[in-house]
Amino acid sequence: MPDRSEAVSAYVAVGSNIEPERHIIQAVRILSETMPLTGISTFYVTPPIGRPEQDDYLNGILRITCAQSARALKYDVLRPIEKALGRIRTPDKYAARTMDLDVAVFGEMVVDEPDLVIPDPDLLRRPFLAAALLTLEPDFVVPGIGTALKDLVDMDALRGLQPATAFTDLLKERFLS
Repeated sequence: MPDRSEAVSAYVAVGSNIEPERHIIQAVRILSETMPLTGISTFYVTPPIGRPEQDDYLNGILRITCAQSARALKYDVLRPIEKALGRIRTPDKYAARTMDLDVAVFGEMVVDEPDLVIPDPDLLRRPFLAAALLTLEPDFVVPGIGTALKDLVDMDALRGLQPATAFTDLLKERFLS
């Protein structure tokens, strides 16, 4: 995959369940110092998948303008931010985490490689990700599928989510004002 020479809108999924408010604010700050931050979705309080003993997550999506490749964004920008915030990757993909940053969408790009899948298939599997993206782009069309995201997800599941309104407002005030 060649490096990009023109900037695209990319959407970064953000999640944390270890001191989530503190870690998400730090991640947004670091990312916004690296590239232009152009949107912050509603963040949602979500239970951990298959781990009732863990604390709830805060999850949302950031829209950025990125002039790097999707691979460079994931491995040269997002992974170092996770590491700086204390993320330790283990074989347990459902382990609690200080920070989880994933490239959810990268322009119109479609990638299906062992270590990089775009758009992130979790957009269709995790209602909180679909809901977050739809707060930024209500008519978002999924690259590679060509169908509006709102037509691919269970809208009733989205309506049942718990928005973290005060936290979302804080992020927008601090980073988009």
